[in-house]
Amino acid sequence: MNIQQYFEFCLSKKGVTEHFPFDEDTLVFKVGGKMFALSSLSQWENGNPAINLKCDPERAEELRAEYDDIKPGFHMSKVHWNTISVNSDVSDKMVRELIDHSYDLIFKSLTKKLQNEVSNL
Repeated sequence: MNIQQYFEFCLSKKGVTEHFPFDEDTLVFKVGGKMFALSSLSQWENGNPAINLKCDPERAEELRAEYDDIKPGFHMSKVHWNTISVNSDVSDKMVRELIDHSYDLIFKSLTKKLQNEVSNL
């Protein structure tokens, strides 16, 4: 997966917006104003692409045990976030599934009003 594929996949989801709330390097994707994916652009450029994604805590532990390149979230809650090294032992298909999972977790945490607004975009 390259940065363009990552960017397009995240933006293809309903109601997703892109932001740089922390600095000019950390690209953050949000739905309903809440983060579901973030990544350092310079790390992609340096050949070390990684994405922080929200994950169900139980599944997060299972994934970390199964994959060497899925670790507790860097600079995030280690319980609810994973850092996935892209183009490693984690397939592109799995990365897309984990992006979907993160998006779904955040979407479901939104108020019903916000969910309806996002759904009607």
